[in-house]
Amino acid sequence: MFAVVKIAGQQFRVQKDQTLYVPRVEGAAGDNVSFGEVLLTDTDGKLSVGGDVKATVKAEILGQVQGDKVIAFKMKRRKGFRKKHGHRTQYTKIKVTEIA
Repeated sequence: MFAVVKIAGQQFRVQKDQTLYVPRVEGAAGDNVSFGEVLLTDTDGKLSVGGDVKATVKAEILGQVQGDKVIAFKMKRRKGFRKKHGHRTQYTKIKVTEIA
């Protein structure tokens, strides 16, 4: 069984006992969260799509992590203009415990 769930504006294909990194979700390690916006489910080859889906995805937060550093460097030649910005995106590592 798998489901396609929308988390923080992004779609993820999830299965039971799968771990994945999603955009930051509030909570501490060990907390349980549930995602109600399920777009598609597949149960033994039977698809449910759109309004027919009556499922929620329950997961456990394993921790908060940071992604790799991304550098945005802008420069205009012969003008002496240089600008350097960088950031690290925040992610949450979750483990899917149940699709109900």
